Amino acid sequence: MLSNLKPQPADKILQLMQMFRDDPRENKIDLGVGVYKNAQGVTPVMRAIKAAEHALWETQETKAYTGLAGDPAYGEALSTLILGDARDESRLAAAATPGGTGAIRQALELIRIANPDATVWLSAPTWPNHPSIIRFLKMNMAEYRYFDDATRDVDFAGMMDDLAGVKAGDVVLLHGCCHNPTGANLTRDQWQEVVALLEKTGAIPFIDIAYQGFGDGLDEDAAATRLVASRLPEVLIAASCSKNFGIYRERTGLLMAISPDAKMKPVTQGNLNFLNRQNYSFPPDHGARLVTMILNDEALRADWQSELEEVRLGMLALRQQLADELRQRTNSDRFDFIARHRGMFSRIGATPEQVAQMREKHGIYMIGDSRMNIAGLNARTVPVLAEAITEAGV
Repeated sequence: MLSNLKPQPADKILQLMQMFRDDPRENKIDLGVGVYKNAQGVTPVMRAIKAAEHALWETQETKAYTGLAGDPAYGEALSTLILGDARDESRLAAAATPGGTGAIRQALELIRIANPDATVWLSAPTWPNHPSIIRFLKMNMAEYRYFDDATRDVDFAGMMDDLAGVKAGDVVLLHGCCHNPTGANLTRDQWQEVVALLEKTGAIPFIDIAYQGFGDGLDEDAAATRLVASRLPEVLIAASCSKNFGIYRERTGLLMAISPDAKMKPVTQGNLNFLNRQNYSFPPDHGARLVTMILNDEALRADWQSELEEVRLGMLALRQQLADELRQRTNSDRFDFIARHRGMFSRIGATPEQVAQMREKHGIYMIGDSRMNIAGLNARTVPVLAEAITEAGV
């Protein structure tokens, strides 16, 4: 049987990670892998996480299973953080998942059960795992224009023109904040127009929110998701705690499904439980329990929010420094978009050849489409990157 297997396409990000590891240069810069790093190049364990882990170690008396949907307290705490006043308990079903990727996979499985003919619409570009999972599940997929390579901004007119073609029952996947891979976000007014279009067409919004707190702040980054949840009858939301709690390896995610009315909530919840049972039975609990402890403890929550704000402001400072360095070197404002973008990523508009030149000559590693992880920089390496970008003629 196994002799019938064929090699799978190599993951470009994992390939890049290995190339970086194999590079012997001491001054190499990793801007490829999507994890936050501090100025020392370390992905730290946040203070509140360490404190919660210590408390858990002292008090936890069992490692028994929680439930098919995970600990209800986790779903309540995280959904409240994301949805705020837009959270309607009577219509909200939720299930813990192994990371945000697990939430996305379960949401797509749920869509396939509910409407096998639905087309899932993705922004062009989007996170590569989105189309990869959809293709694997053999679901219908379409793209809507999102990023304008010339302006390095959202092509909102193109987006709305493409989304005018969605049908009732189709699913539109939207990035809640800090768009990956571009860093270019919709404005509040543009979100209002998207919501109005979804109301008119009857399409279902599916929000991927993985970077809450990395852009403009916890509440500001959740504003679009809250708007959608407050206005539309059915909403799917895939959330991740990897970035804002720094617990990447704990694989801590949550899938939320807002039903059209309270009568449908038990059915929706039952389907979420069923899907968890089929895929991995009980979801992991360690990361989810730490998140719950932090969000429900005033002191831990305050310390977590303080450190998260330090991370956010640090990335904004790096964005501004890089934009300033490039303005000085190019005598042009064409890279000012870097300071306007939000989150970990920006796509700087380099060709694959220019990306390869920066890697070979300067040891700078970024994805071939020129998506770079801002959090992989520090004050010392920003001028190095700016010089490499200028020399490559981006």
